[in-house]
Amino acid sequence: MRYVAAPPQPPVPVIDSRPLAIALMGPTASGKTALAVEWAERLGSEIVSVDSALVYRGLDIGAAKPEPELRVRAPHRLIDIRDPHETYSAAEFAADALREMQALSAGGKPPLLVGGTGLYFRALLDGLSEMPEADAGVRERLREEAAERGWAALHAELLRLDPIAGARIHATDPQRITRALEVHRLSGRPISDWQQAKAHRSFPFRVLKLVLAPADRAVLHERIERRFDAMLAQGFLDEVRRLRADSRLHEDLPAIRAVGYRQAWRHLDGETDATTFRGQAIAATRQLAKRQYTWLRGELDARWFDPFGQRDALEQALRTFLTRP
Repeated sequence: MRYVAAPPQPPVPVIDSRPLAIALMGPTASGKTALAVEWAERLGSEIVSVDSALVYRGLDIGAAKPEPELRVRAPHRLIDIRDPHETYSAAEFAADALREMQALSAGGKPPLLVGGTGLYFRALLDGLSEMPEADAGVRERLREEAAERGWAALHAELLRLDPIAGARIHATDPQRITRALEVHRLSGRPISDWQQAKAHRSFPFRVLKLVLAPADRAVLHERIERRFDAMLAQGFLDEVRRLRADSRLHEDLPAIRAVGYRQAWRHLDGETDATTFRGQAIAATRQLAKRQYTWLRGELDARWFDPFGQRDALEQALRTFLTRP
């Protein structure tokens, strides 16, 4: 008897049954909010803010917080959830954002993740390392050392102990210098080791990652400058004066280190004149956008679009994502 081999069977398609979510990423001033509000209205959904400045109450004009009328059209979650003297970690954000996403999805609403804070996106979508938790005693000792020796000396210490983290963290970033040295003192291991050992996990949503980035960087620079001048006209400096009236606030807090606020704080201290302040704030915002581009280029599964010249392609990407099995 002769046996005939059965013809090969086509592979069974794997259906991803996870609920859907859309991530609108991009540098500051790239038009994310306007598009997100439009899409949220159309989809009957809501926006989950992925912005480390918008979590703070009182940071409104300088943080480009969506106007109340926009939040009526498209509710925003994770805005105004902390006072500016409080801290808010990426791990807290990841837990809060996932909870909000699950609540929206349970109501049949695909969540829209919108913002430009790369650390928050990474914490949510990729997970964080299981490194030591914050220790108030160690942090206080580091603050005392900084007051005595200066942050430049602590950054030099970090470069010696952890060259990878030291090269990545700027010498004028006391929060990240503190965290890196804190982890090393608590564990005896560089923070970069903990970060590289991060366990990968499967995220419980199928996420469409879209990057809004003008093809011509000059367009973004012009938008940044125009937006900052509009902030000044809207009373940004008065907003910072109100913050300065709170005795709990100082320049080293994460909220006050937000782009624009730090420069305004120093200007109101008398360190700069109005022209210098404006130039420094715009330059700092451009540097923020440059760092955001660097982070976004590492998001290999994200699709890039010029928000002002490829609107039809953006719409097609959304339709395809929402209708494919």
